[in-house]
Amino acid sequence: MSSSRQYPVTPDGRYFVVNGRLWRTSNPALAPELRQEWVDRLMKARRQVGVAKKAGDVAAERGARRDVDEAKRALGERGPVWWTDGAPDFNRRMVANTPYADWYAALPDALERRPGTLG
Repeated sequence: MSSSRQYPVTPDGRYFVVNGRLWRTSNPALAPELRQEWVDRLMKARRQVGVAKKAGDVAAERGARRDVDEAKRALGERGPVWWTDGAPDFNRRMVANTPYADWYAALPDALERRPGTLG
């Protein structure tokens, strides 16, 4: 995940953790150019959600949210999982309630460790 704040990534690279919740990472098999195209579309759609909300335009907001969902699915962050080993999807679940709980609890204090903390 590229941002000014780094979030812990599970050892298998499938999720990153924000406030104790797992979020699926983008499919690492995507070609860099394709990934960037979808990231750009995602950011544009997110901006459009904000504009529509501010304007009170429910129809435009609904359309922008559909565009967000389309981009997230193309990136592999939603929809069918991108891994092929049959492991279940824990997207959006609290890390403490998943098989990643012990890994997360063992993170150094410098990294985010509990819900409600921002590392």
